[in-house]
Amino acid sequence: MTDDGVYVYGIVRAAHPVPTVLHGVGNPPGAVTMIVEGKVAAVVSPAPPQLRARRRDLLAHQELLLTLAEQGPLLPMRFGMVASDATAVRRQLTDAEDRHLAVLDWVADRVEINVKAMPAKDSLAAVVKDDRAVRELREAVRRRPSYEANVRLGSAVAAALSRRAAEAGRDAAQELRRAAHAIAAGPEVSGCVMNVSFLVSRGDCVRFAEEVQRLAQRHRDRVELKVAGPLPCYSFLEPERVAERIGA
Repeated sequence: MTDDGVYVYGIVRAAHPVPTVLHGVGNPPGAVTMIVEGKVAAVVSPAPPQLRARRRDLLAHQELLLTLAEQGPLLPMRFGMVASDATAVRRQLTDAEDRHLAVLDWVADRVEINVKAMPAKDSLAAVVKDDRAVRELREAVRRRPSYEANVRLGSAVAAALSRRAAEAGRDAAQELRRAAHAIAAGPEVSGCVMNVSFLVSRGDCVRFAEEVQRLAQRHRDRVELKVAGPLPCYSFLEPERVAERIGA
């Protein structure tokens, strides 16, 4: 397409409609087209020169994927996936056609919902009440204040907050997985004690979000739950590995 390569947004079935009102990444935005090979296709645009994770391009990438996912199953690519040329894209589509079709069936009518857990704010009173070690350190600081004692108390409080939040997050995840087809752990995120994604039927999104809020209210003195979604199924493109995680 250009000397800078082909920007790939995702893989769909060959008959999948391409939104004509949206444009791709780049400035000016690239025209979005499809490279069809057999029963599958890649949604692409010309790769812009010196591609960076600019907010404008991140939003364009995400908006296009969300629109594609609403119109049928999609194998989304993370931001920045660039192939050398259209020939390389066609080769990959041909070589992995059966697998692409199988995964498209796996994610059909399903979405990803991400849930992050972090220690609850303003929960010091609950920590002091429930954690004997914190209570004892707090009393020691009151009796004999010192820099070292304050550091020990601060470390103990932080550890207790994280531990309580992690326990509540695991409890919530155990309940939420009953309403999901699969669950996948995400990368560590600063400030979070849990980062997991759930594969949920598209029609169950509202009910799932309500369940998250119910659990967040139940555990409000230990954890805050942050929900993102529905999202394209980034975390569920390898069903076999996801199944292994669930069975572990």
